[in-house]
Amino acid sequence: MVYTKQALQEQQQRQEYAKLVDQYSALVAKIAHHLAGRLPNHIAVDDLIQAGMIGLFEASKKFEDGKGASFETFAGIRIRGAMLDEVRKGEWAPRSVHKNNREIAQTIRRLEQGLGRAATDREIANALEITLDEYSAMLNDCLSTKLFSLDEVIFDDGGTQVDRVADTGAGPNVSFEKASFVKRLAEEIDNLPEKEKLVLSLYYDEEFNLREIGEVLGVSESRVSQLHGQAAMRLRSRLSDWQDKMED
Repeated sequence: MVYTKQALQEQQQRQEYAKLVDQYSALVAKIAHHLAGRLPNHIAVDDLIQAGMIGLFEASKKFEDGKGASFETFAGIRIRGAMLDEVRKGEWAPRSVHKNNREIAQTIRRLEQGLGRAATDREIANALEITLDEYSAMLNDCLSTKLFSLDEVIFDDGGTQVDRVADTGAGPNVSFEKASFVKRLAEEIDNLPEKEKLVLSLYYDEEFNLREIGEVLGVSESRVSQLHGQAAMRLRSRLSDWQDKMED
């Protein structure tokens, strides 16, 4: 049997991919299951794994040996990135969710300006004239799948604050704007109630999932989700001047 050059290349590619799957499928599954713990229940682990396999194959084509990082480290970053990209593609929220985002943030801002301290969840729910359970459900809806970077959560219209600054152009003020936002964000995080601050640190810095954070705090996953959502809304209300600035 005579093989053309293209057929041989395709055969070699299939063999290489099969070898990759055999060697690193466990890594893909591990990343998928860990990430699934940080996402809403409707996102299937199998879908994350499928996206991760594509990321693995892309990593194998772009990896350059001898550049410092091992292939496993490099591939892990690509695999996780491919999974997050896939989740973002399916992200959609009705207008009511964005309306609730604004209403909660405005209520928190108004309360905290009047109280001179962080408002409690009960105070916020009372001001919204809803029950605590309804408030918790609103927080979960508002977060949706935007759980990958903190400023992506704070600004609910897609993208991150870094994207917004970059969109203003590459002028001399861009670096200053980025630094100013990071400084302000750090200050506002430091002013959060201790439990909310710890949840953000464990979630975004340490990459714990909700179950793991619940074990650390001794509370349920739903309570962790509520603390995370309330921290995000509190930051959104306190950083609303940045949102207004980017919309001008």
